[in-house]
Amino acid sequence: MHTWKFFRAGGFDQVKLETGADLANLDQLDQKLWVALACPASGLEFDTKTLALIDTDKDGRVRAPEVIAVAKWATSLLKNPDDLTQSSPVLPLAAINDTTPEGKQILASAKQTLANLGKADATSISLADTADTAKIFAATNFNGDGIIPADAASDDATKAVINDIIACLGAETDRSGKPGISQAKVDHFFAEAAAHSDWWKKAEGDTNILPLGEATAAAAAAARAVKAKVDDYFARCRLAAFDARALAAVNRQETEYLALAAKDLSITVSEVAGFPLAQVAAGKPLPLVAGVNPAWAADIATLQAAAIKPILGDKSVLAETDWTALCGKLGAFECWSAGKVGASVEKLGLKRVREILAGKSKDAIAALIAKDKALEPEANAIAAVEKLIRMNRDLYTLCVNFVNFKNFYSRETPAVFQAGRLYLDQRSCDLCLTVEDAGKHAAMAGLAGAYLAYVDCVRKATGEKLSIVAIFSQGDDENLMVGRNGIFYDRKGRDFDATITKIVANPISIRQAFFSPYKKLVRMIEEQAAKRAAAADANANANLQAAATSTAAGKPPEPKKIDTGTLAAIGLVLTTLLGALGGIFGKILGLTWWQIPLAIIAILLAISMPAVIIAWLKLRKRNLGPILDANGWAVNAKAKMNIAFGNSLTQIATLPSGSQRDLIDPFAKKRGPTVALILFGIFLIVMGYMFCEPAYLWNKFHVRLP
Repeated sequence: MHTWKFFRAGGFDQVKLETGADLANLDQLDQKLWVALACPASGLEFDTKTLALIDTDKDGRVRAPEVIAVAKWATSLLKNPDDLTQSSPVLPLAAINDTTPEGKQILASAKQTLANLGKADATSISLADTADTAKIFAATNFNGDGIIPADAASDDATKAVINDIIACLGAETDRSGKPGISQAKVDHFFAEAAAHSDWWKKAEGDTNILPLGEATAAAAAAARAVKAKVDDYFARCRLAAFDARALAAVNRQETEYLALAAKDLSITVSEVAGFPLAQVAAGKPLPLVAGVNPAWAADIATLQAAAIKPILGDKSVLAETDWTALCGKLGAFECWSAGKVGASVEKLGLKRVREILAGKSKDAIAALIAKDKALEPEANAIAAVEKLIRMNRDLYTLCVNFVNFKNFYSRETPAVFQAGRLYLDQRSCDLCLTVEDAGKHAAMAGLAGAYLAYVDCVRKATGEKLSIVAIFSQGDDENLMVGRNGIFYDRKGRDFDATITKIVANPISIRQAFFSPYKKLVRMIEEQAAKRAAAADANANANLQAAATSTAAGKPPEPKKIDTGTLAAIGLVLTTLLGALGGIFGKILGLTWWQIPLAIIAILLAISMPAVIIAWLKLRKRNLGPILDANGWAVNAKAKMNIAFGNSLTQIATLPSGSQRDLIDPFAKKRGPTVALILFGIFLIVMGYMFCEPAYLWNKFHVRLP
């Protein structure tokens, strides 16, 4: 039974992963103690190809069982599993455990890969060595993929057959990058060749099928090209013989020729091709030389040379009976031709097809493919070599961002879900995550209790875009609003223009909570003053308009009457305010000198403490879980971001140590006596109120009696 060690961070216990044995025994760790049980296989600052190799079911998510399986596999293939904790991008050959069949095969494949790259003396292998499969096998003809290029053959005859197969059926790409053929392609080719040869055997020596021998195909093609048009001509002639009144119609109307004559004539124009082959008359044979439709003259000449003359003899006209005889003579060929097989090899010619079938190239090619397939286990192990190199580099990093959140809470190395750093409002936010849908993300992430700013980031030079959510955990939100701009740097150091598009407001800090009541009071006063000013401005404008109207009508404006009720109300408010202030200051001045500051502090705390307590309760419960869950994670713990840890995630601008600071601001607002005079006036009013109050004077006098 494996013994586990734990550390506490984020308000919960997390397992320590310090040795290869810890990784090898992850299956023994209760999954209730894992920080995460699943994460997306993309969108992280982590090699997506490595995640794809771990995601064995290809569902786009990496789950705890898949992490356990790959950890078991990787630790079993290394002599010292502790090497995994070093996250080295280079895998020493001596580190591979060759005491197992799989390890022995992976080691042999790694050595073969290096040898193919001209690095036979190398003692280690990296991803760069396995990245380009074509380069690895560039100098080899046999590489285990079951595909051989023509160069794999040692004799010219076999090479020629391989090239013929590629020409007829197309090529498959060998691991070397060369065009080649597989056994399936070879079998298909020879089946086609045999079928094509057998099909020809049915016609060879049969004069009914091949009345002109090899020239029969050309004769049939010539007849086929004009058959519909010749049939049309003789049908028109029969119609004219049936009824002389149809003669004009079957020869086309004169008006059709007039419309055609108005255009630039061409023998290929569609109107000409649509006319009969020749002038139609009852019982008239088809002329083959003179009087033929110009659009069909060439085709009729080909018919005469290729079919009529060899079969019927030299003729200048073709009777309908001759045409029927010609079609009958070529009918058997047409039936045989319709059953053609092996068309894919026809381009080689029957002679070449039979030459290939008669040779021994099929067996020779099969032997070459078998030789290539014999290397399949070794060659296929290259994929396993690459996987082992990736696990040697990436597995430990994944585990300290999945099984525990060491990277996140140590603040030494950014976690895989941290996309970069946002600079905005004299702050830098280190906890930034990429998001796809801000609205959907905010619905879940808002439960984290953190102040979230959703930001659109754009690199205008390249057009790259991404959306992030940044967590603000220091400072205040006074100057954070939708539309504010900043700069975002991703983990590669690339800068993006950043603009806030959405805010989920929550307490940011205790400092913000302390001053929030006063800021709300000031904001309320400003809003009320603005409303009163707007109302006064509207009233003044109305009065001016009324005065102008009265003046235009010749009536002097009526003097404004003083509203005694308003004056009384104002007096009552001032009396009440002065009474309250007098009472407060009276109580304060009635204290000894050292109690006065404590009283002022108590008043401030009484005002601010409710907001501070509420903020403190929320800040201590800030939870990373909902933010990651909204991104597709399955966080299995209350990953808290308390005040101290939150302060480390957001940095506020501070002057560098040893800096010199000039406090004189030439553009600072110059202070006048107005504020001082107002405060002094209030002080005199309060003091006068206090000392004119009989009860107050009696109490003061009574207290001072010996």
